[in-house]
Amino acid sequence: MIIKDKPKNIIPYLKKKFKTVSYKAIAKQKLHSEEISNHVAVLAKNKKVREIVNQLQMKIIRANNRICVEGRDIASKILAKNPKYDLAFYFKCSLEVAAYRRWLDLKKSVPLKEVKRSLKIRTSLDKKRKNSPLIKVKDAILVRSDKLNKKEVLAKMSKAVDKVLKN
Repeated sequence: MIIKDKPKNIIPYLKKKFKTVSYKAIAKQKLHSEEISNHVAVLAKNKKVREIVNQLQMKIIRANNRICVEGRDIASKILAKNPKYDLAFYFKCSLEVAAYRRWLDLKKSVPLKEVKRSLKIRTSLDKKRKNSPLIKVKDAILVRSDKLNKKEVLAKMSKAVDKVLKN
């Protein structure tokens, strides 16, 4: 929305847009596109933007009794208290493997070198930002997705989910 509309004042724009936006409308967005990835780290540094986005995330989370939520600060910020997450995973992947996978996701439409550069910048910005930096929460299960294939990642996560559901 922001990239397409290029509003002069982002905060009032987001407040207005997010009042009526639905989960279905968000799900239709290409949130994992290279264009959005290139802008999100810069926007995420803005505390007011983060607050607005966090409020929307909480609205969606509270509207769903059981929900799986993905994001770089979900366990450390969004679901750190009420409601608190039942289970958290922290995914770690080497830059080379992550960039290659992202490049394949983008159907090789962007040079691999550019994808790698973009991922490196985004991760660095996310880890160093003042508000809600990218961190691993204490009880998060570490998933080394560069050392495991998809089937092994799924098995590790399923085992952890089953354990939580049995308790």
